[in-house]
Formats: sequence, structure tokens, C-alpha cells
Amino acid sequence: MKLTLAVVMPAYNEQDCIEDVVKQWTSYLDTHFPNEAKLIVINDGSKDKTGEILAQLAPHNATLHAVNQPNGGHGNAVVNGYRLAVELGAEYIFQTDSDDQFVTDDFMKLWAKRDQSDFILGYRQHRFDAPFRLFVTQILRYSLFFIYGTLIQDSNIPFRLIKGSFMKRLLAQLPQPTPFAPNIFLAVMAKKSGQNLFNIPITHKSRMTGEVSIQKMKLLKVCWQSFQELASFRLTLNTRIRQL
Repeated sequence: MKLTLAVVMPAYNEQDCIEDVVKQWTSYLDTHFPNEAKLIVINDGSKDKTGEILAQLAPHNATLHAVNQPNGGHGNAVVNGYRLAVELGAEYIFQTDSDDQFVTDDFMKLWAKRDQSDFILGYRQHRFDAPFRLFVTQILRYSLFFIYGTLIQDSNIPFRLIKGSFMKRLLAQLPQPTPFAPNIFLAVMAKKSGQNLFNIPITHKSRMTGEVSIQKMKLLKVCWQSFQELASFRLTLNTRIRQL
């Protein structure tokens, strides 16, 4: 089967919405990319019934490719999904989250630009998250400008389209072990290599189910970790960019 598109979706404790989100995306893919797309859901060691629900859906949904892994965090699950998409030979790879905060139709805004860039980002123009998380996002935006001299509107957004061949090269240059927020590193490498990220405004909805797994003091802790990782990565960035 020719795989035009692989949608990578990490999932952790999303039992209340995972079935609806999977059905939304597989129906969308079956309509727009019949027999040419896969939804890769990485169940990151969920403690609720997320894994059970995926196991029930998979046998009846040929577009769904569900994978269970021990809990390794969102970033680890995302990278494992990317690697699987590359192994499957996907021409394009799209990433989104399983929390039902995005609209499937917005995908076409990015898809329409696929011939103009190998790496395209959306950005949450009106973001429905807690004020503390919004504040941390602002810190991250200016940290990237301070460290790399580049401004990326929403560098960690889980709404991104990447050409498969470019993703393969990006993954080869991603620091090891996998950073806490690998999507930020991929966005920085893409931007610095000359890709037009476009930063397309997309719809962001309030979370109606589940809960945010990283909050307040823990969020500050992981942001400091990410800042240190990004600062260290700056020392080898130019070498990595030349190999893309």
C-alpha cells in the first residue's frame, strides 16, 4: 500500500475522548486519503482504559495502527511514532494530540502548503489553556529567540506537517537521549535550515475531558530542563544543520 500520509498521535489517559478522536481522524483520512493513510496512535503506558479502547477499535479499523509502550512521556511517544511513520514509508507525516483540542478540517490549511515547504507548523491563535501554561509558552518563545536568534510562533504545537524524507534526516540529528520536548528541537532545526514554517493559525478548543498531566511547579521544572537542553543543543546546531 502506498502510504501518502501518516498521522502520529500520542495518547496518555484519554479514555473519555480517545474513541471519538480516533473515529474523527480515521473517518477524515478514509474520506480524503482512501487506502493511502494511517493513524498511528502511541499509547504511552496509560493507567486508564485508553489501551483497552484502542485494542477494541483496531481490529475493525484498517486505518488505525495502535501501539502500546511503557510510559516514557509525550516526547518519547511522539518520536517513536515519527520513527514508525518513517519505517512505514510515509510520504508525509502529520502530528497531533489525542485530547480533542484541535479540528480535523484545519489539517488542509497545512496540506495546501506542502509543495512550498518540507516542514509546516500551525499555531494556536486563540489558545484555550490555563494562564500559567500560556505564560510558560511566552517564556519559551523568547528563550528560543535569545538562544537561537529565531522567532517561532508556537514551536511545540502538536499540529505540524513534515515531509517524510525530511523527517528522516531530522530524526538522525535529534539529540540523544530524546529531549523532553523533541518537537521544539525539530522546529528549530527546520527553521534554521531555511524551511518556511508558515505558522498557520488553527483552531484550538478547550479541553473537555481528562486533565493536563504537567502542571505548575512540575511544568516549571520541565521548562528549565528544556531550556538547558536547548542551550546545550546550540553548541552543535550548525553541524547538525549542515547534515540535513
